[in-house]
Amino acid sequence: MDQKPSTRSGRFTANRQDSSSSSLLSKTLSDASTQSLSSILNNPHVSDNSWTGWWSSSTAVQIPEFAPPSANKTAGIEISRSDFTSYVSSISDHHSRFEDIRNHSNKESKDEDAIDQHERAGEALVACLREVPALYFKEDFALEDGATFRAASPLPNGNTVLQEKLSQYLDVVELHLVKEISLRSNSFFEAQSQLEDLNLKIVEGCSRIRELKETIRLLDVDLVDSARQIQDLNLTRSNLLALQEKLRLILYVNQSLAALKLLVTSADCAGALDVTDDLKHFLNGDQLTGLHCFRHLEDHVAAAINSVNSILSTEFLRVTVNDAGDKDVVILFKAKARIASPGNEEDNEEYLDQEDTSSFHDRLLPLIIGLLRTAKLPTVLRIYRDTVISDMKTAIKSVVAELLPVLLARPLDSDFKSGDRIVDADGGGSSLANKLRSLSSESFVQLLGTIFKIVQAHLLRAAEVKKAIEWMMSNLDGHYAADSVAAAIAHGALTAEIAPVDDGRSGSFPLSNKKNLIKVSPATSSSNLSKNFRADVLRENTEAVFSACDAAHGRWAKLLGVRALLHPKLRLQDFLNIYNVSQEFVTATEKIGGRLGYSIRGTLQSQAKAFVDFQHESRMTKLKAVLDQDPWVEVDVPNEFQAIVDSLFRLESDSDDDRSNSIGNSYNAEQPSQSVDGTVDPSGQVNNSKTKNNGKSSAHLISFRGVGYHMVNCGLILLKMLSEYIDMNTVLPALSSEVIHRVLEMLKFFNTRTCQLVLGAGAMQVSGLKSITSKHLALASQVISFVHAIIPEIRKILFLKVPEARKGLMLSETERVSQDYKVHRDEIHTKLVQIMRERLLVHLRGLPQIIETWNRVDETDVQPSQFARSLTKEVGYLQRVLSRTLHEADVQEIFKEVTIIFDIQISDAFAHVDINTPQAKARLNCDILHILGCIKSLPSAKLYNESGTPIAGQLESLVQRISAEPEQ
Repeated sequence: MDQKPSTRSGRFTANRQDSSSSSLLSKTLSDASTQSLSSILNNPHVSDNSWTGWWSSSTAVQIPEFAPPSANKTAGIEISRSDFTSYVSSISDHHSRFEDIRNHSNKESKDEDAIDQHERAGEALVACLREVPALYFKEDFALEDGATFRAASPLPNGNTVLQEKLSQYLDVVELHLVKEISLRSNSFFEAQSQLEDLNLKIVEGCSRIRELKETIRLLDVDLVDSARQIQDLNLTRSNLLALQEKLRLILYVNQSLAALKLLVTSADCAGALDVTDDLKHFLNGDQLTGLHCFRHLEDHVAAAINSVNSILSTEFLRVTVNDAGDKDVVILFKAKARIASPGNEEDNEEYLDQEDTSSFHDRLLPLIIGLLRTAKLPTVLRIYRDTVISDMKTAIKSVVAELLPVLLARPLDSDFKSGDRIVDADGGGSSLANKLRSLSSESFVQLLGTIFKIVQAHLLRAAEVKKAIEWMMSNLDGHYAADSVAAAIAHGALTAEIAPVDDGRSGSFPLSNKKNLIKVSPATSSSNLSKNFRADVLRENTEAVFSACDAAHGRWAKLLGVRALLHPKLRLQDFLNIYNVSQEFVTATEKIGGRLGYSIRGTLQSQAKAFVDFQHESRMTKLKAVLDQDPWVEVDVPNEFQAIVDSLFRLESDSDDDRSNSIGNSYNAEQPSQSVDGTVDPSGQVNNSKTKNNGKSSAHLISFRGVGYHMVNCGLILLKMLSEYIDMNTVLPALSSEVIHRVLEMLKFFNTRTCQLVLGAGAMQVSGLKSITSKHLALASQVISFVHAIIPEIRKILFLKVPEARKGLMLSETERVSQDYKVHRDEIHTKLVQIMRERLLVHLRGLPQIIETWNRVDETDVQPSQFARSLTKEVGYLQRVLSRTLHEADVQEIFKEVTIIFDIQISDAFAHVDINTPQAKARLNCDILHILGCIKSLPSAKLYNESGTPIAGQLESLVQRISAEPEQ
């Protein structure tokens, strides 16, 4: 059963191969005619028609006019194509239509057959799988296996049935395989026929090639050999000529190398660069290709260019940097002479004149041209920048090292504070920072001034180099070297453009083995390369001056930073000297170098703020001590303080320069060694002596806007401090806001502390006063009034340098401080009124006992009573004190309130007394008249109350009423 399908399949395959043998490919037309009509007419689609019907119908439809040639024609006559002309012309249209329809039908049928064949391919196998059970398609199918046999033949007597089933399945498979093979047979035979045609064409092509080879051999023998011999001889002659030129080139290159060595040795950089340009031209071309003797030529030329660059760079640095060292020696010599002879302040500044500038440019011009030709000018400028920075730092170090011992050896100034210099315990072993801190402020300013001149000289030299290079790079029109510079820039631009390809070697240039790598973009013209190269040179040139300026700024800021802890403790003039020389240094270097000195400005700003903070703290501590020790007695005002008031508030329209010039004089009084009249001695007190000392005198009052004020010691100290703050604000305009805040803080503190000490009676504990008298209150009122009066003027001066954006808040804060002073003054006046009211109440408590004595019969005294005399005495004392101290308007306002209180209180007291005798009535009238007389003598006698009546109207009414009463 297993062998049967394979046998039948093999037989089918053998038959197909026999039928597709070569005999089928060689059939003739006669063989095809042997087929029977029955096989031709075996049309499955037309099963009902007979042969006669099919033929007759076909012929009737297709060729209705067809008629065969006549049979009776002579057999030997030859028939030509012209005999069918009439027939062809009659059927041409029908035949054309027929061909079109047939071609179209054939094409559609072929497409459908191809589609059907493609769709039917594989359907036979699918049908087999549907008709034959899957058991028979397993790879391990074997009937001898019991399980397989039982699955294939489940019936008890199933051998015959199984054999029939297997035969049936085999027939099904064979049938479908035949269908699949028939579907693919056309393609197979068509491919086989095409292969046979290809073999024929190959054989024909090989024979044709053999013929062509033979023809070419004959042509070579007859025509080409003689011509080739002539060509070979000509080529030999050309090679000999090329060899001769190559030998000449070798001789020239050898001579150039020898000349190049001599030129480099003699430092003729221009000639050496001309030779290297020629050699580079050869190396960039093909002339030296293959010459093994010049394999090191590239290295020789590169070494020569490096030597030339080294010579040019060294000479450039010598001309631009090293030659300026002589000026440093001159400046240092003059500085030492000034230190040794302080009175000799002559200093002649030296600058390059026109002739020196022209000579300097002539020295730089060949160096610049050479460096431009080798494209090394940007690199040399970077080296020059580093050298200038190092030279700047070295010059500053040299100044410090040369001048520091000289300055430290100077004797101390008589007015120099011992605390300003730090004396090192280890003597000469102190560090440089400690030595700098040991300098006095004057010596430090001299050191900074010398450094200023050294730095300025170096920066001027660097700026001159910068101007010279800029002039050579852009402003040489009409100059004899203009063409040379332009050519050097163009050459250097090209070299700089291709330099990155040369592995970064110094002095490299494009060589023949790299010419394919070095390609400048067509879009990048030579002018663009020159512009870029020129911009690179100018940028490096500018950066050199910028870097030198930055280095100088950094060193200066470092010197200031070393003494950062000392500067806040200096006097204003000393600090101002350091501040001003630093500002001048920043301004000058910024103008020369073109770089803003952020480091110095930041250092100055921080130290100025620290100076203001320290000065404020020290002044606040001093003011607190002065307030706590002040006995609140009137002092004479030295003319110095009156001059401060006059200078402060006369300078509202003056310039800041005039004011700055007067700051030093106004600060000289702060020195403890000058303890004279009106100045502050170490204890913080003002000398009250009216005697003249050293030409200085004093006055009883301090005058402001035509108004005099009595002063106490703390008031004068506050005025002095306010003037110092105003001076700080003038010389440090950047810190105006900080100064204003400190002034407001001081004013608030003075107002608050004064209120605590006088109104709050704190002076009795801290100053040792036994009591707070009206004199103390009047003096406090005068001081507060004076400060309140000058606050608007102080505000005008301080707010001149404050930005508009910050003025609003500060103005409002100043107004609050001014209002606090006004309230304080009013409280003092209220306190004075309250004192008199309390004294009146004290006297009124003893009035009933006095009235009892009046009612006695034996009372004959007609003088004012003790009550009236004591009360008027105290009022008179208060009047004398206040009139001598306070302003008239303040005195009138105070006594107006006192009079009103007296009028009300005394009238009420006398209105309720019991008068029994005429003597008592007379005594009462006498006391009232005595009190009225005292009141009328007061400054407020002519004042009226709000209703328009006299302020003592009730007492006058009481006198009139008593006088009108009849005597009993």
